[in-house]
Amino acid sequence: MTNDYINEKNRNNYIKLKKLIKNMPSFCSNYFLGIEHTTSLLTRINYAYDLNVFFYFLVNEIDFFKDKSIFDISASDLEAINTVDLEHFLSYLSYYNYYGKECSNNEKAKARKLSAVKSLFQYLFNKDMIISDITQKIKAPKLHEKEIVRLETDEVVKLLNIAENGNNLSEGQKRFHKNLKERDLAILTLFLGTGIRISECVGINIQDINFDNNSFKVLRKGGNEAILYFSEEIANALKPYLIWRSKKLAQKNIQEDALFISLQLKRISMRAVENLVKKYCKIITPLKTITPHKLRSTYGTALYRETKDIYIVADVLGHKDVNTTKKHYAAISDDIRRQAASKVKLRDDDKIL
Repeated sequence: MTNDYINEKNRNNYIKLKKLIKNMPSFCSNYFLGIEHTTSLLTRINYAYDLNVFFYFLVNEIDFFKDKSIFDISASDLEAINTVDLEHFLSYLSYYNYYGKECSNNEKAKARKLSAVKSLFQYLFNKDMIISDITQKIKAPKLHEKEIVRLETDEVVKLLNIAENGNNLSEGQKRFHKNLKERDLAILTLFLGTGIRISECVGINIQDINFDNNSFKVLRKGGNEAILYFSEEIANALKPYLIWRSKKLAQKNIQEDALFISLQLKRISMRAVENLVKKYCKIITPLKTITPHKLRSTYGTALYRETKDIYIVADVLGHKDVNTTKKHYAAISDDIRRQAASKVKLRDDDKIL
C-alpha cells in the first residue's frame, strides 16, 4: 500500500487538529500532546471538536466564565465547575446554538462529549494542574440499544442484481449505471463479502490486490495494516471492473494508484461511496437506511451465522474488543423472535370440533 493517499489524509487531519487546538485555552496544547501516544488522530480530532463545544458552553452559560473569553480560561479556572454545571452541560447538549448554528445531540453524542471532558480533567488532575477531578462524579447518559439494521439474505441478492442489471433505476440513474456498473458491483460485492470499512475500501490501491491467493491489503482503524482474503465470487466481480478501469485510464493516458476510481478517473471519495450504497439500497429496502457500515453489519451477521464463532468475526472485522463485534451479529435475535412467533398456537386444529 503506497503511502501517498494515507500520508495526505493524515497531513490534512493534523492541520485540522492544530486549527481546532488554536481555538481553545492554551493549556489544551499540552493535553493533546499528552494523549498523542494513547489515542488515534481521529479520536483527538473528535475530542477537539467536543472540547470546543464545552468551552463555548462555559463562557456562554456559566456565570463564573461569562466575563472571560475562551482564551482567558486557565486550568485552575476549571476548579470553579461543579457537578450541577456538568449536568447543565449534558442538558444543554440536547439542543443549542453554536456560533449561530443550531445543533443537537443524542445520547451517544452526549456520552462522547462527556468522555472528552473527563479525559481533559483527568489529564489536568494527574499533572497537578487542578486539585480535584469533579467529572468522576458524573455518570454518562444511559445508552439505549438500537435495533441492528442490516440487509436480509434476499435483499443482498436483490441489491447485487440491481447493481448488475440496472433494473428499477430511474432513467437518469441508468445513464450513470451504464458507465459505472462494473465499479458499483465490485464495490458492493467487496463490502458484502469482506466487511471492510468505507475508509479501508477507498484507501485500497491497485497494487494491494493479489489474485494469486485472493488477498488484499488494507490500512485498519488505528493505522495497522492487515491482509484480508476474498472468495472467488468477489474475484469474479473485481476482474471485470479492473478491465473497465484499465481501459478508462488508458484512454486518457492517466496513472492512478487507487483501486476504485470516479468518473473523473481519480480516487473515489467516501461521500461518493456513501451515495452509491444509498442509491441502490433505497430501491430494494426503502424503509431501511443502509450505509456502508450497515453492509459491514450485514457481513458480520452472515459470518457469525456461518461460523458461530464470535472471535473469528472479531478478527476479520478488525475489532480489538469482542463486545464491539456483538453489535454486528446481535441482529440474529430477529431469527429467534421469528421462530418464537410460530411456537405458540392459539387454536389447535386437532381440537377444533
